[in-house]
Order: sequence, then C-alpha cells, then structure tokens
Amino acid sequence: MKLFTALRGAACAAALALVAVATPSVHAQSAYEAHLPPELSTTPALCDYVPCGEVLPGATHFSERKGQPRYVEGYAEENGTRKLLGYVMLSTDITDTPAYSGKPVVTLIGMNTEGRFVGVKILKHSEPILLLGIPESSLIKFNEQYLGKFVGDNIEIGRSRPEEDIIGLDAISGATVTVIAQNQVMMTSGAAVARQVGILEPTIRPQARFADAGRQLDWATLVKEGAVQRLTVRPEQVGLERSATPFIELWFGYLNHPEIGRAILGEAGWRSLMSRLAEGEHALFVIRSGGRESFKGSGFVRGGIYDRVQIRQGQDAFTFRDLDYLNLYGVSAAGAPAFSESGIFIVRSPAFSGAFPWKFIFLGNRVDRETGARTFVNFDTEYWLADRYLEGGRPEVNKPDAPWVRVWKTRAVEIAVFAALLVAVAAVYAKRDTLTRRSTRKNRWPVNAFKYGAWIISIGFVGFGLLAQPSITQVLTWFHSLLFQWQWELFLTDPFIFLFWIFIIVTVFVWGRGLFCGWLCPFGSLSEMIYKVSRAIGLQRFQFALPMKWHNRLKWVKYGVFFGLLAVSMFSIGLAEKLAEVEPFKTTFLVGLFNRSWPYTLFAAGLLGLSIFIERPFCKYLCPLGAALAMPSTFRWFGLRRKQECDSCKACAKGCGSLAIDDKGRIDHRECMLCLDCMVLYTDNHVCPPLADERKRRTKSGQTLTPIGADGYYIPITPVPTRAPNA
Repeated sequence: MKLFTALRGAACAAALALVAVATPSVHAQSAYEAHLPPELSTTPALCDYVPCGEVLPGATHFSERKGQPRYVEGYAEENGTRKLLGYVMLSTDITDTPAYSGKPVVTLIGMNTEGRFVGVKILKHSEPILLLGIPESSLIKFNEQYLGKFVGDNIEIGRSRPEEDIIGLDAISGATVTVIAQNQVMMTSGAAVARQVGILEPTIRPQARFADAGRQLDWATLVKEGAVQRLTVRPEQVGLERSATPFIELWFGYLNHPEIGRAILGEAGWRSLMSRLAEGEHALFVIRSGGRESFKGSGFVRGGIYDRVQIRQGQDAFTFRDLDYLNLYGVSAAGAPAFSESGIFIVRSPAFSGAFPWKFIFLGNRVDRETGARTFVNFDTEYWLADRYLEGGRPEVNKPDAPWVRVWKTRAVEIAVFAALLVAVAAVYAKRDTLTRRSTRKNRWPVNAFKYGAWIISIGFVGFGLLAQPSITQVLTWFHSLLFQWQWELFLTDPFIFLFWIFIIVTVFVWGRGLFCGWLCPFGSLSEMIYKVSRAIGLQRFQFALPMKWHNRLKWVKYGVFFGLLAVSMFSIGLAEKLAEVEPFKTTFLVGLFNRSWPYTLFAAGLLGLSIFIERPFCKYLCPLGAALAMPSTFRWFGLRRKQECDSCKACAKGCGSLAIDDKGRIDHRECMLCLDCMVLYTDNHVCPPLADERKRRTKSGQTLTPIGADGYYIPITPVPTRAPNA
C-alpha cells in the first residue's frame, strides 16, 4: 500500500509541475518569443513600430533609419526648433550575436550625443530560463547597469579591475551565457553607431608597404597563400532545407597588392584600376561561384547602399555605396572557378589598412523554421596578407580576447579545480579493482570514502557553487546546432558545462553512463545522499524498492520523455525547453527551491522527498538526460565482471540499488550507476557463494588459500611433481 501511495504522490506532483510548464503564466510585458512586426527589419520608419521614446528620454521626433549599420536620430522640440538628443539603434541591425537559445536577444538601445547609454529595452528573446526559471526582470535589471556608462568604456561581465581600466557588471546567476552575449550586443551596437556619428574616433592604421617579387600567380597559389579567401553559406545556416548546393559561395581578395592585382585583373587592368584610386583608397574583388543568392542585393538602387556586403577591421565597419562599385568582367588567374556574379568594391577611408587583418562580411536573413520570421544574420571570413606579401612581414596585432576566452581567464582557478575533480574521479574509478578488493561486505569504506566524497563535492561545489548541472536542454541545443549551425563560442562560454560534457562523452563510451550519473551528477548525488542519510538515521524500515516487474516497465518512461522532448524540439525548440522542466535541476540549483512558483517547488521537493523512501526515483524512471546517456552506454568499452555462477546466484542482485541486475545475473549497464557494491561482493570470499564454498573446501582439506585472480576465482593450486634425488 505504501508503494502505491508514494507513487501516486509523485505522479500528482509531476502532473502539477508539468501543467505549470505547459501553461506558463503570461506577463503583459514579457518579451519571451514576443511577436514583432515583419516590417521591423526593413522599414525606414523604425520608430513607428518600436517605442524609441522609452530608450531616449525626452525625444519626441525621430528620423528614418540612416547609416550602415543603421540607426535613428532622436530630437526634442525646443522653441520651435529641433535639438538632437541622441541615437536609437535596433541590435539586430548591427549584430546577430546569439544567446544561449541560439537566437539573438532583440534589443532597442538609446545613446545620447555624448556616447552614454540612456535606455535599453528588450523587445524579444528566446531564453526559456528567463520565462520558467529566472524572472525576466533580472535581465531588465542587468541592462540597467549600462545606463550612464560611456560606449567607449571597457565593460565586461564580472568584477571591476581598475588597474586594467575594466568596468565590471554583475551577472545573472544561472544565465551566464545570456548576459555575456547581451554585453557583446550592447557594446558592439553602441560602438558601431558611435563611430559613424563621430563620438568615437576611427582607428588610424599605418598603410601597407607591399613586397613585389614579380611572380605570376595562378588561382591555386593565391588560395594556398591566403591571398584569395572563400566564404560559403550553407542553406541550413539561413533556415532552409539542407542541400549539397550552397546558399552562396563567394571568393574575395585585396587588389591593391601588385602580385594579387595582376593575377586577378592582368597587368593592364590592374594599372588602370590603381590609376582610378585616390591615395588611401583600397579595392577588393568579389565573385560568386556557387548559389543563386546575389551578394549585391536585390534592393540596391542608384544612390543607395550595397546592404549585403561590408568590411570590418577591428571595431571599424566599412560599407559601400553605388559610387564605390566597379564592374569586374573576368579573372585572369589560371584555374579560377567559373562565376555568375562579380564586382569590385572601393574602401574610401584612411582608417583601413591592407597590412592588418580584416573581415569580409555577407549579410542576410535567416528564416526561423518555427515561426517563419526572418532575423538578421551575418557570415564572415578573415583576410590577412601573408608575411611574404608585406615588407617586414605582418605587423604585430593585439587582438582582444573573445568573450568566452575572457570567461576562461577570469575563472581559471575554479576551472582548474573542476578539471582536477573530473580527472581524479576518473582515475579513482580506473583503480576500482584495487578498491573493491580492499573492501568487504561489512567494510566498504575503501570504495565509499571516494564515492561519498564525490557526492558531497558534486552537490556543494559543482551544483550549488558552480551551477554546473548538465541538462537535457543542452543535448537539444547541441542537436539543433549540428542540424543548422554549430557555434563553438556558444558552448565555450560556460566552461564548466563544456568540460563536464567532455568528461561525460568520454566516460560514457569507456565505462557507461554510471560514472557521471552515479558519482558526479549534482541532482543524482543529492537524491542518493538523502536516501543514505535517511537510512542512517533510522528510516530504513520505511524504505523499499519497486518489484522488478514494475521496475522493468517504469524504467522505459524516461526514454519516452527523452524521445518526446526530441520530437517536440523538431517543431518548437522553445516548447521543448519548457517541457524540459520535467528535470528539477533548474529549480534545485540554478534558481532555488524557494525562488520559484509553487508547482516547480512542489515537483522538485516531491522528488527529493520520495528519495527518502526509494533510491534515486528520478534517475531510474524520469530523467531524460539519463535516457540519452543510457543508449550509447550499450557500446561502452569496459563493463563489470561476471562469473559463470552469477546466472543462478542472485547474491549481488539482492543488494543492487539500481535494480540493474536481472534474474539471470546480467548487469544492464544502461541502468547501472556503477556503485561497485556488486564488485565488492565479487571478491569477498565470505559472501560470494562460489568463493565461500571454495574457501570452506580448502580450509577443511588444509589447502592454501591462494589470492583471488582477475576472473574472480581463487588461483588454482597446481601440484608440481617432485624430482627424484640424484643417485
């Protein structure tokens, strides 16, 4: 009766939480997957569709979009005249930096004429944790930290470092990737507009001095030496069906260099081009060798801007108008690919230098397969002339660290400790035979000391300290990244989860899922500790295990949950991440049991409470992450040992908390948590029936008790014939 009462209570708690997940409360101001007008990305009258006045206080009149990247000027009416107050920018007009969901946070940003942020408004985001876990108000408060700060300041997530001129911002606990991406959006957007309007001065770089060896270069040599680069965009990267044909394939290069210019245009063509360029102007060629998308843009008109391509060098962006374009009728280099579109673009800015690295950027729109909405996205490839093309070689360039690199540097000590923990646990488990042989049924501390220690560290340091709880949402995110667009930076931004997943992938294929699930999963460790402590304080009489008949049926539920989430994610990744609240990890570690609405708290507390009576109930029957890791565990390299007698003995099965040993003595490594209790009995000559029988037989007959071999049996005693004494 107590079995079904407990199960019924767990089911009610689960149902309440899942109902809450499926029907989240709606906030009038919520920006989660908010519907934005389709004209937003194209209309000149940006402020007719978004509340520009909220991010630029005092402004009553706004211009149409201008510049490249685009922005809006805001004015106040004073004595019948208009006074410029500042600028408003839509983040997706400037950068498509993805947050943790893989989609950008669409942000409206206001900046005054002095270059200080005066307003920030989130128009749309796709971060489920800001809907179901951390309140959206946390992101609003995070953004408020920018108000009053200068766009040219060095602003980073983390503590301030005055000695390095770094201004730190407080992060959102549990949403580190989101706020790092948002910081990149704010600073990139602000700096791009500030440079256009003269608040930030463009960087003046020394011009290149070219080394001309007079070589006649063919196409293959140009490509090999990096003088010509390729940029390829696949259809799946812009939300279209996967195809062998690229969405667009472009080749580009820098024509000012004599060897490159002559190879592409021929001697006469290159000299003609150079005669048309003023001092400090630069030319590059672009050809399209694949795909049907135009890099010139279908909306180009006389006097307009080429909105599909631009150049970025450092923080400076260079765009092209109609007068910056020349026709390219052919490529002289032998072996050049056939092309269907071509052109020469002129950079007319002293800030650009051919000696320094720059990026060629193709700008386009990505179709969201769930909603059909189009969002801004860019694709880039770096170009830098090789040493042999420059007198004195390449100049020294100090590139700023990528955001994920800064995170790794800032938390280097914690990362090192965490990595050492992972290596230590793997090393200890690799020596399991030594530990289990030193243990007995009555004294399992040689094994348990390490195992219990791993649980405590996992709960305190990994779970509550580092918030490094792997989740099925990460599996779904990676799955979709593999299908559409893989971005290493997205996963490297959270170093602890990144390292944890390397550990998980390696150990699952070496030993099975049990080393992670049974030793290092923070929630699994917490559940197990509750069960063990409850037993130690006298609640053992209330503890029970499900009959094998029911266990063998219910263990498949977690696989159903996993495949259900995977199927839903193919139609709506947002809905799948909401339904992933079946995992109580976020409530337990990231947000906190008492910081969420009651259905989530009840669900997580119910599972932890049930752990008093049943060992690891969530891990056995509901965990979709466990199911995802269980399937590849079938192909592990090493498993736990068995004896011939194990098919009839059942001694180990009686004490298996995971219920992973069937009635024929076989261990199901998809369910096994690698607790090693059975391996302790495997070499215990007082408990393992074959060993106990052999011990008694040898003791009775006066034979020596030899060591127990690797096969789990006493090493046989082989009689050695005595030699006759020499006559």
